[in-house]
Amino acid sequence: MNNSIQQRLNHLKETINSQDFLANRGLGNEVGYYIFDYNPKDELFVREYIRNLLKNNSPQLEGYTIQVFNLYELMVNYIEEKGYTKAIAKMEEKHGISFVASRINRLLKMEDFDDTEMYFTKYITERIVENSVVILTGVGEIYPLVRAHSVLNKMHLVFTKSPVIMMYPGEYDRLRLTILDTKKDNNYYRAFRID
Repeated sequence: MNNSIQQRLNHLKETINSQDFLANRGLGNEVGYYIFDYNPKDELFVREYIRNLLKNNSPQLEGYTIQVFNLYELMVNYIEEKGYTKAIAKMEEKHGISFVASRINRLLKMEDFDDTEMYFTKYITERIVENSVVILTGVGEIYPLVRAHSVLNKMHLVFTKSPVIMMYPGEYDRLRLTILDTKKDNNYYRAFRID
């Protein structure tokens, strides 16, 4: 990640605007999943960029819509909707964060064999419009409760209609994800890195 964040975000915009990207061409028949990794110190800058990108849906994206899904907000809203907020707080106090993470993963159906039932996949699939570019955010906020590779692996098996870009506060070396300058998140081989 040697280039400045502004240069890389400019490249991201160029990538999103390219017809090959929008049509999922040139991917060797792979589903269009991309990771835009960045230094976690640039998180606020990246958030602002995404807000502006969404607000000013590029005129060059004629016929395409940018849809942003914040995984952390989706998770929190779902937990609140189910009425589990207090129970989860008590669980964390009594059993620790690893226990809470396993319960949240179960609630979101991250470990189910039926990938169509995973909460994030189902939520996005129900709301996606035709000819869209999906941008996933909130990855750093949701860590360590839900891992990025788990979301990508599940979605990759089900969601194939639109290109998906995960905004990733860490490093992706085309083989492994390293979140927030910590440890390796896990292997993920199917995503393309946006340099």
